[in-house]
Amino acid sequence: MTSPAPSSTPTHTDAQTAARNVTRLSVGVAVVLIALKAFALGASGSVSILASLADSALDLVASLVTFVAVRWAAAPGGEQHRFGRGKGEALAALVQAGLVFASATFIGWEAIQRIFDPRPVTAGGWGVTVILISTVLTLGLVWMQTRAIRQSASMAIAADRAHYAADLAANAVVLIGVISGAFLAAPGLDAAAGLVVSVWLFWGALGMLRGAADHLLDRAVPDSDRIAVTTAVLSDPRIHGVHQLRTRMAGSVMMIQMHVDMDPALTLEAAHAIIVEAENRLLAAFPMADILIHPDPHGRAEPEGVPTAGPAVDEAGAEAEAAPEVEPAPRGPWS
Repeated sequence: MTSPAPSSTPTHTDAQTAARNVTRLSVGVAVVLIALKAFALGASGSVSILASLADSALDLVASLVTFVAVRWAAAPGGEQHRFGRGKGEALAALVQAGLVFASATFIGWEAIQRIFDPRPVTAGGWGVTVILISTVLTLGLVWMQTRAIRQSASMAIAADRAHYAADLAANAVVLIGVISGAFLAAPGLDAAAGLVVSVWLFWGALGMLRGAADHLLDRAVPDSDRIAVTTAVLSDPRIHGVHQLRTRMAGSVMMIQMHVDMDPALTLEAAHAIIVEAENRLLAAFPMADILIHPDPHGRAEPEGVPTAGPAVDEAGAEAEAAPEVEPAPRGPWS
């Protein structure tokens, strides 16, 4: 079994550093946005700014969850977490999705009330200025998060970025609402803008929920990655086939397991050397992979889920106790 590259390697260290730095930046930006929007809300009374403020408040909670999750998931697994703690990021994404659902519900309820009971929007200039500043700060954060995700493949940061990417679109809607309420004497449009933000957030939360659920339920990696895995392994002509391929993600670590067909006349040492070479090819393509390869004699590998022999029989003809039957795992696409 080949484990992920040790944390002392530059690439891994850089990835962890980038992830930690961007989570600190995310928390800082959320605090600044809350302060700005609270000031704008007090000056204008805009429901769309209220919606944006509530969203930023939950963004702060989500960013704090990400801040903790990224550090916890990167810690060594230890005896109680032999596969690492990578799924802590998926749990963080699940919490974030719940927070966004709550935010969308609150904003939607407030917007519906304001549609039936419009209230004037004042100090529109302050509101517009704050939303424009918020948009610039959010755009910079999303750019930094995108760079960090390319280095670390962090699911928690990806979920956090989804919040702020949705905020960019929401800010445009809020801007329309503030201008309509303050300068066009149409407070109903301000409330309608808040309702649009609510629907947008709800849709984004569904996407985060699906992603977290796939991760926690061990969904296989995309077909392109599985094809890359088998291509790398089968590039050695001494490996005649791949079957029982299983893949899943644990945080940013791809877990890869498979059986390979090899010449049955190979010595154990020779077979081991071939497998190590295959693992190194996989690590070149997926540096954070955790790999387990089992060799099978070519032409003699048992079909998946079929026992190699029936119950053992002693010299007196009595059946020995059979081993407990193990339910076969689902077949992979290359089984």
